[in-house]
Amino acid sequence: MALISAWPLVSPILFFLRCFSSSTASIEGGFFQFDIEGSSAVSVQEATDFRGQQQTVATGSWVPFAEECQEGFYRTSSGKCSPCNCNGNANRCLDGSGICVDCQRNTTGQYCEQCPDGFIGDVVRGVPTFCQPCPCPLPALANFAVSCYRKSGSVRCVCKENYAGPNCERCAPGYYGNPLLIGSTCKKCDCSGNSDPNLIFEDCDEVTGQCRNCLSNTTGFKCERCAPGYYGDARFAKNCTECNCGGRMCDSQTGECLADSPESSTGTDCPTISCDKCIWDLTDDIRLAVLAIDESKSTLLSISTGVAAQKRLNELNFTTTHLQTAMSTKKNHAMLWTIQVDDTAAEMNDLLREAATLDEQGNEASSKGILVQKETMETNNRATQLVQQLSNMRENIQEISSKMKYYAIQQELSPEEIAQKLSVAEEMLKEIKHRKPFLNQRQLADEEENAAEELLQEVEEFHERYNDTRSLVSDVLEQLSEQDVKLSDLEEALDQALDYIIQTEEINKENTDSLQRHEQQHEKIKDQTDEVNSILLTASTILAGPQKVNSELSEVIKNASGFYAEIDGAKKELQEKLANLSLFDDDLVEKAMQHAHNLRRLADELDRNLYGVDTNGLVQRAINASNVYENIAGYIEEANKAALLALNTTNRVNDAAVGIDTQIIYHKGKSEELLNRAMELQRTADDSNDLTIADTSRLVNGTLARMNALQSQLMTAITKMQSAEPVEARERLEQAKLKTAEAVSATMTVTQATTPMDENVRLWSQNLQDFQHNSAAYDSAVHSAGDAVKKLTEVFPHLLDKLRSVEQKAPANNISSSIQRIRELIAQTRSVASKVQVSMMFGGQSAVEVDPKINVEELKSFTSMSLYIKFQKDNPQLAASPDRFILYLGNKNAKNYIGLAIKNDNLVYIYNLGGQDVEIPLDAKPVSTWPSYFSIIKIERIGRHGKMFLTVPSLSSTAEEKFIKKGEVLGPGSLLNLEPENTVFYVGGVPPHFKLPPSLNLPGFIGCLELATLNDDVISLYNFKQVYNIDTTTSPPCARNKLAFTQSRAVSYFFDGSGYALARNIERRGRFSQVTRFDIEVRTPTDNGLILLMINGSMFFSLEMHNGFLYLRYDFGFSTGPVLLEDSMKKAQINDAKFHEISIIYHNSKKMILVVDRRHIKSVDNERTAMPFKDIYIGGAPTEILHSSISSHLAGSIGFKGCMKGFQFQKKDFNLLEEPGTLGISYGCPEDSLISRKAYFNGESFIASSQKISLFSEFEGGFNFRTLQPNGLLFYYSEGSDILSISMDRGAVVLNASGTKIQSPDRNYNDGKTHFIITSITPERYELVVDDKKQTKKNLARDRAGKSSDSVKKFYFGGSPLRTQQANFTGCISNAYFTRLDREVEVEDFQQYSEKVHTSLYGCPVESPPVALLHKKGKNSSKAKGNHNKKLGRDKDKISQPSTGLKKLYQEVKTQRDPQCHLPINPKATEHAYQFGGTANSRQEFDHIPKDFSQRAQFSISLKTHSSHGMIFYVSDQKETNFMALFVAHGRLIFMFNAGHQKIRIKSQEKYNDGLWHNVIFMRGKNIGRLIIDGLRVLEEPFSGNANSWQVTEPLYIGGVAPGKAVKNIQINSVYSFSGCLSNLQLNGRSITSASQAFSVTPCFEGPSEAGTYFSSEGGYVVLDESFSLGLKFEVVFEIRPRSSSGILLHGHSMNGEYLNMHMRNGQVTVKLNNGIRDFSTSVTLKQSLCDGRWHRIAVIRDANVVQLDVDSEVNHVVGPLNPKAIDHREPVFIGGVPESLLTSSLTTRNSFIGCIRNFMIDEKPVSFSKAALVSGAVSINTCPAA
Repeated sequence: MALISAWPLVSPILFFLRCFSSSTASIEGGFFQFDIEGSSAVSVQEATDFRGQQQTVATGSWVPFAEECQEGFYRTSSGKCSPCNCNGNANRCLDGSGICVDCQRNTTGQYCEQCPDGFIGDVVRGVPTFCQPCPCPLPALANFAVSCYRKSGSVRCVCKENYAGPNCERCAPGYYGNPLLIGSTCKKCDCSGNSDPNLIFEDCDEVTGQCRNCLSNTTGFKCERCAPGYYGDARFAKNCTECNCGGRMCDSQTGECLADSPESSTGTDCPTISCDKCIWDLTDDIRLAVLAIDESKSTLLSISTGVAAQKRLNELNFTTTHLQTAMSTKKNHAMLWTIQVDDTAAEMNDLLREAATLDEQGNEASSKGILVQKETMETNNRATQLVQQLSNMRENIQEISSKMKYYAIQQELSPEEIAQKLSVAEEMLKEIKHRKPFLNQRQLADEEENAAEELLQEVEEFHERYNDTRSLVSDVLEQLSEQDVKLSDLEEALDQALDYIIQTEEINKENTDSLQRHEQQHEKIKDQTDEVNSILLTASTILAGPQKVNSELSEVIKNASGFYAEIDGAKKELQEKLANLSLFDDDLVEKAMQHAHNLRRLADELDRNLYGVDTNGLVQRAINASNVYENIAGYIEEANKAALLALNTTNRVNDAAVGIDTQIIYHKGKSEELLNRAMELQRTADDSNDLTIADTSRLVNGTLARMNALQSQLMTAITKMQSAEPVEARERLEQAKLKTAEAVSATMTVTQATTPMDENVRLWSQNLQDFQHNSAAYDSAVHSAGDAVKKLTEVFPHLLDKLRSVEQKAPANNISSSIQRIRELIAQTRSVASKVQVSMMFGGQSAVEVDPKINVEELKSFTSMSLYIKFQKDNPQLAASPDRFILYLGNKNAKNYIGLAIKNDNLVYIYNLGGQDVEIPLDAKPVSTWPSYFSIIKIERIGRHGKMFLTVPSLSSTAEEKFIKKGEVLGPGSLLNLEPENTVFYVGGVPPHFKLPPSLNLPGFIGCLELATLNDDVISLYNFKQVYNIDTTTSPPCARNKLAFTQSRAVSYFFDGSGYALARNIERRGRFSQVTRFDIEVRTPTDNGLILLMINGSMFFSLEMHNGFLYLRYDFGFSTGPVLLEDSMKKAQINDAKFHEISIIYHNSKKMILVVDRRHIKSVDNERTAMPFKDIYIGGAPTEILHSSISSHLAGSIGFKGCMKGFQFQKKDFNLLEEPGTLGISYGCPEDSLISRKAYFNGESFIASSQKISLFSEFEGGFNFRTLQPNGLLFYYSEGSDILSISMDRGAVVLNASGTKIQSPDRNYNDGKTHFIITSITPERYELVVDDKKQTKKNLARDRAGKSSDSVKKFYFGGSPLRTQQANFTGCISNAYFTRLDREVEVEDFQQYSEKVHTSLYGCPVESPPVALLHKKGKNSSKAKGNHNKKLGRDKDKISQPSTGLKKLYQEVKTQRDPQCHLPINPKATEHAYQFGGTANSRQEFDHIPKDFSQRAQFSISLKTHSSHGMIFYVSDQKETNFMALFVAHGRLIFMFNAGHQKIRIKSQEKYNDGLWHNVIFMRGKNIGRLIIDGLRVLEEPFSGNANSWQVTEPLYIGGVAPGKAVKNIQINSVYSFSGCLSNLQLNGRSITSASQAFSVTPCFEGPSEAGTYFSSEGGYVVLDESFSLGLKFEVVFEIRPRSSSGILLHGHSMNGEYLNMHMRNGQVTVKLNNGIRDFSTSVTLKQSLCDGRWHRIAVIRDANVVQLDVDSEVNHVVGPLNPKAIDHREPVFIGGVPESLLTSSLTTRNSFIGCIRNFMIDEKPVSFSKAALVSGAVSINTCPAA
């Protein structure tokens, strides 16, 4: 009865124990893991295949669709993972098809089953290394075959055109060379076209190339000369003609006879010898000839045709017989070798059959292994089922426990009764256990497991035997191949012997024929001897005549003397006639010149008459102004549309928030009903096509309910939704809605202001069509424009304020982008306004407050301003008070300013630098004498020196009057310290409330003013903030004559880098034809800029300036992709501040030609395609076009800055300012904008000039500098042994003058801000002033200081090529000046310097120090700032690793290019973005953590990745108890941190590994954690805990963690490094970009990439693991593609001083080593550049003291001293660079390698950099930018 009453409690327990005991045998000793996704992490380790590759996915196993198949497998169409069939030559294949990707080991084909052309091998049956280069004749080193194949067991080569032979071992007919010699090639015979014309090729020696048979009377090595006795041109004219000199020699070129004696004269051969002696000499010669003939005759007669000849023939016959016997013996040997080879072949066939048998057995074993694998998977599945059963058991236990408590309460059992019933249940369980019903099954399972293990062991043993057999097959095949080669050699030797026999027979025949010919010649010689005797008899009679001829010649000489005397007399008369004729010509020339002057005068009159039609260019400027305001109207209309879009977006977000709030209330009231409706909601969501945010919320909750199926999790979700603070979110959205409504209202106001403007523009345009000097119409137009600009300017500030507040309240991406677009439009409008070149009329009471549009920091040390001025002299107010105010630029408190005024009939330039005023009156030209038209004024200040220029032009000519006046501050000040928020710029007058300083407190200006430039920027009065009393109706602007100045404003256009010209429908002026031509002239000092751009869809044409040279790229839809044409030979440098004429010619629609200054630069052919364009952009383009799909094809995306003129299409001119689409350009070419006042130095650069200076006498100089580096040489000058230098030492500025050092007290000048240095030297003292802080020392070398030198001396900025104690400077230097002996003080133009080494003269990419931003406090915490500056200095000193250079990525010139290199040093990369990955611990480390980090830690970061796992951010304490992390798992973002012992985990539902940029904000507050993704997804998790107890320590890890870190808290897959790009890291709203250390981190490159390891310009190196080292004997082979001509490639160093170093220096590769005796080295220099953008192969072989270097088959070697005590140290190997401490002083370069390295092998073993012992600095493993 007791048992029955206890049964409700006992029965569930019995059921659980029964299940438990039935599964104990299966799960005993098992271990089950679960990952965070809730799926089982159990995996089965597969058996390895014979190539050593491992796979972890079973064949045919089903993988969830969201996951990818593992490496070595691909997804079939059914969704299963099948193994790749790549013959072991690839690790990846394409899903669906199984086609292999990235075939290795020189294989190709869909399944890596073929060898590519030039390689041979059996890929499928042989081992993977069988694809080897063709041995034609030598593999790799000398391979001259197109392809090769095996035939009859031997290799047959398909040779290239120039080669022949079975193995391409000799040159083809018509070519010469020795292919068997490494480095030699076959070249075409060159016989100058004088060889046998019947041959199809020229005949020359096949080795030396010497021509064999020179025809056409030629001779020489190449038949390049006429033969002796002939003259003419043998190479080109081919007219070698026989000399006509009576048997004597003649000149080989002219044919002029060469005399036997220099004194011979015409008519005789014996000018100085009597004719009798000539005759006797001839007789003697003839007698000797007769004797020689007789001797030849006797010799021929002595030749017998009898015994001797027969004996000779018998000897030849015997020799032939002997050769036949010897060849027969060799033939017998060959037969014997053939038999042996046949036997060997039979044995080989047996071996192959055995191998096939073994292969079949292996296949059987493999099938058995697969069967075992299937059984193992079934076991695994059963284990998974057991896991599920265990989960069910756990739920049953929970249910039993709850039911037990329930029954105890329902039956009101006491604890004693419960204990009694439990004891009864336990007794029942013991009884069940004693029965042990599962022992037999357990035993059977164990036996089955043992049998399976034994079978698996047998399979593995058989597999090993199988691999051993397969390894023997390769050896046997190699031996057979060697035997086959030997047989081929023997066959060739037999063929050669047979050829020798045939040649012998032919020689015998030739000997017989020659003997017969000799007999015939003997008979002929006998007849000729008789003829000679008869000739000698006649010669005696013929030679009797010379005596008579000699006497006649004497009389001829006398007559010739008389003729010469008569010629001398006639010569005098001719000279007199010539003098008279010259006098006559002078008169004629004078008359001609007079006539030319008259014609010129008439032309000038005609020209003036023509110019009188539109002298002042009113019509042109009116049209221009019309175009400007039309653009403004369009832009405001776009702004209105963008604001409406922002409002609609805000409304949608507000509606969505209301929907979310409704759903929260709904779920709160009916939580029980939600569980039952989950399936219905799912069906509803599937049928919906347009989900609202409320629908999305219900779908998410329904999915959670369907996944968990537990009511407790549902309640937790509702609790989270209740804590989401919907009221606060709704309030924020309401505020955003209100602000956006205000923005729309402001935009409507703008639209109302621009509507009348648009109407005025239309009326204006109609009136201007018939404009004929109608001043009233012109005044009306100007008045309308002024009103429109005034209204527009009043609206802009309000609109900006409202947009700023909206942007702060509503940070969503779509709203921000719309606001950003509006900002861009307003900025463009401002830019247009600043370029309006129209004056304003001031009446004495009017004023304009101008927006200076410049950073006031740039005005500190240097200020320059130019303007046009015209007085209204007839105004009666001027007579009453002639002194007038002109302008004021300065602080509102009237301290630190510059100004212009008229005082005492003089123009006065006034400036104040914080002390007393400096007034510079231009007394040389009183104002009353100025003309009644515009003059130009320029004021300038450098330091404390001021200068004013006045230029008075002439209306009738280009003549100008120029006046200059100087002055300087007498006090200590040298900087114009303007405060940005308090700076004002008033022109013409000031508002009533503003108080001018006393020196400028004068009545307002009366007349017309027009601003021109401020420093380098174009500025206009129409870019104003406010106007006062300006009425264009009563006071119209003054017209300025455009011809009144030397610059032709009608043809030159100025581009400031932000504007562009757009010529639409260019075919209206000319047609695209067979020859299409574009012409333009440019002038600029900048390095980069867009010149021309045409776009049509994906087709484009772009002409850019890249690093100072032209870069043309285009694609008209070509099948081969874009075509590149660039000035790679550096023929024409464009950025020298001179005009260059550029012509682009497209010939016959298939050839592009680039011409600069009428000189051909380069041309390139392409597919025959016409140009498909209509519009052309000039000097720039809109941002949306530059950032479109063509951006990857552009070298840069910056506009052109400089001057252009003369743009033509098909020789038709375009006026760019008349084009409707033109934006932001202006007339003229300001010289100030073409001066290079600043220079950027990258640590290896400098500039130098040679001038007349003496810095050790009276001297003053100064310059600005800006840097983040604590050390560097700023200025260097030497005069004999005396040195003057200015440098930075640990953040301080140091002046060193002849050994006397002056150092600034502050050490924080490396803060990224601009600082000004002034140095002065007098006989009494040395003075150093930095930012107006002076330091002085006495001049102890007074005798030296008193001397001055007028000689030319050289000085340097930024560094020096000489050896100095300081490193070269990294940063910017600008506005330099110093006193010279040959000119006045003025700003240095660096463009004119003679030496510029690796220096950029445009831009200064130095940022503010990122670490300093972390330490900023409130405005009043000045003390804290000082302390933090000191800490910053310590941090910089502490960091010594080269990886710290990453913070200088955009401090350097991004597109800087080594002059010797084709590729830029830095590839195109995303700004401030870094690439992580490649190694497991790629990361950046940051050492600073704010003190309030535990209270508030908010981070934001941008990321882009394709990876499924990886660490993004991690920080913890020492024991990793407290931590915070952001990582990727299964493509989802997970934010995790701890709160006490609780781990808070926030995970995104969507995946973000889509390769797109995403913005992520994650924060840990006092009681809540939040994850925000792209500003739209907000995930929160509340927690409780004490924030003060949560403390972490440095460092912060970005992109990965150090080895061993984070494993305690994060799953192992996500602990490894993040693979992708990260950027814009911010902590509590402040940027963090200065990493203390970096490992395998590079810039985030754009564009295509390829396999390889990239070493960035920031420095870094790879240290190989201990399995790779360089001993006394090794071979290293690798490929490089450098981006710099110098750098360290490889370095190994031992403790005893021995080392091996391989480096490049200016394109030369050198290997230098020390073996303990001394240094020795060898080098190779290629004929082509090593830095040409292509891959180059380098091989180094060392054997003790012999080292060989091979670079692209160019070989050199060295034999060093032998060290008998050499020890194989096996020290670590550094690749790409080496720490400075390990370098020796004897090395010629110490720079790290910049570029890519791939296919690195040591002793034929591939080296994987991803498994290196250390990757330090900016090194990207396995990824290399392709361009």
